[in-house]
Formats: sequence, C-alpha cells, structure tokens
Amino acid sequence: MQEDQQFLETLVKSLVDHPESVKTNRTVDEMGVLLTLDVHAEDMGKIIGRSGNTAKAIRTLLRVVGMKHDARVNLKINEPEGGRVSQEMATSMSSGADEPQASEPKS
Repeated sequence: MQEDQQFLETLVKSLVDHPESVKTNRTVDEMGVLLTLDVHAEDMGKIIGRSGNTAKAIRTLLRVVGMKHDARVNLKINEPEGGRVSQEMATSMSSGADEPQASEPKS
C-alpha cells in the first residue's frame, strides 16, 4: 500500500464509527493518482462534513502528501448503497414526485 493510500485510510478510520467498512482503491493515470474511498452509509456525513469542509480538508492534506512525491493526488468519495442521496431518489421515484401534478382550474 502506498503512503498516500495508507495516510487516507488511517485518517478516515479515525473519523468514522465503522472503521471496518473503510475501503480505499488507488489508481494511477496520466492525470495523476486517484484515491477512491468507500465508507459505511452512516459515516458519509462525518467524511463530507458541514458544507463539504471535512472532505475539502482531506483533499488538501492528500495534495500535500502527493507534493512530497511530485504526484497530483485526487480523492473520489463513493456514495454507498442505502446512502441519503440513494434513499431520497428512491423515495421521490416511488412517490411519483417526478410526475406532473394536475392543478385545480382557477375560477
């Protein structure tokens, strides 16, 4: 495991309630290093933070670690199955929220 990937796992595991669910994947291409993060659905809020501030801070730290090795490090946080966004989409689809509603004619 590379230093940047180990750093990300250690950092994230210290923030979440389900450290056993933390998984990272590292890929390298012409754009640099891409670290992909998967966490438990209940921990997404802790990783994203208010207004995305925690995720932004993690990305900043990863850039610093990458600079040490002359690499551009990017972070992608995967939305877990059963996460808030998935649940909201399922709820809106099942309730017919996307269907146009007939309005009462005005007299």
